[in-house]
Amino acid sequence: MGFQSGLSGLNTASKNLDVIGNNVANASVVGFKGSQAQFADVFANSLSGGGASQIGIGAKVAAVAQLFTQGNISVTGNPLDVAINGKGFFRMDDGGAVTYSRNGQFRFDAQGYLVNSQGLNLTGYIADVNGNIVPSAPAPIQISFSDVPPRTTSEFRLGMNFDSRETQPTVGAFNPNNPESYNFSTSGNVYDSLGNPHVFSIYLVKTATAGEWQMYGSVDGTALTNANLGAGAGNPVTLNVSNTGAWTTTMPTNVSLTVGSGAVTPLQFEFDLTGSTQYGSAFGVNDLAQDGFASGRLAGFNVSSDGVIVGRYTNGQSRNLAQIVLADFRNPQGLNPIGDNQWEETSASGLPIVGVPGTGSVGVLQSSAVEDANIDLTSELVNMITAQRVYQANAQTIKTQDAILQTLVNLR
Repeated sequence: MGFQSGLSGLNTASKNLDVIGNNVANASVVGFKGSQAQFADVFANSLSGGGASQIGIGAKVAAVAQLFTQGNISVTGNPLDVAINGKGFFRMDDGGAVTYSRNGQFRFDAQGYLVNSQGLNLTGYIADVNGNIVPSAPAPIQISFSDVPPRTTSEFRLGMNFDSRETQPTVGAFNPNNPESYNFSTSGNVYDSLGNPHVFSIYLVKTATAGEWQMYGSVDGTALTNANLGAGAGNPVTLNVSNTGAWTTTMPTNVSLTVGSGAVTPLQFEFDLTGSTQYGSAFGVNDLAQDGFASGRLAGFNVSSDGVIVGRYTNGQSRNLAQIVLADFRNPQGLNPIGDNQWEETSASGLPIVGVPGTGSVGVLQSSAVEDANIDLTSELVNMITAQRVYQANAQTIKTQDAILQTLVNLR
């Protein structure tokens, strides 16, 4: 028995304790990946090669391998926290130097870039002005906080059921201020070029002819001429429904509204009642849609499972702002850890395979959540006890060797 074996055993046990201690110390670090010390035995070199009776001279640390297993997902409620469920790494940019991380705790900097706690930029694909994601070379994600410009209404669609049991009003002339002069009315907002809303109302009057109705309109309480509703001057818009309740009037009609407030006037849009019916049931609006909206300010956002960052605006609209990309490697254990939850690629890791979440080999994202460290404290504490016993046993071999040498010295 030699001192070399005991010393190497002490060294490997000490390294193992270092690895276990590092795992325990980082158990609360978001996205941390635990390591495992791997050992190998050592044999003395021989000119004649190894023999059956060759005795080893101890052990050595062969590698300290990181374990890229999935950590638990914890919900945080912070929309800037993003967890990876599956394989892959966030791609971080530091002035052109690219690193990789599993820590999805992000924040905005003064310029609107998404950065981590070290100030590195999260990269992805940037959306164009219409919210379309344009796949290209991944770039730092910068969110625009400017207002969304308004959109002028160009289409107004309305689907209704006309009550076939209605009769012609007894009041002579139509008057929007007199509910007795019409059978039904409904309204909706339309938007001018400056995003100002205008209340567009229509009034329906049953005629003496079966299946025939007359339509009148107003904007912001001011009555419209029939010409503004697309009918000839002096003629109300006539609507017809068949005796089976099906819509037979040619649509759409062109509406022209005079608006103020410095917006483009007249405000013109297509008005479509196609799909309306006339049945023996109460009047009701079944569908109402128009494509205009006012300007809006960014009120919040969320990240979808495929990495698309969707902005929500105060005008009720939403728009794609960017898409986070992930990178994967054929050999993640070949990555070089550089601290601060970052890795960098090496020749051993292979080139990064970049893609959007949920495609290829990369996982999906979960917003308002983080990935916990993949450390099992119970296992680590048990491993610590085992490593301690190994250290003590190797120390005992050195003590025993010393006792043997002392016996030899005392021989006379």
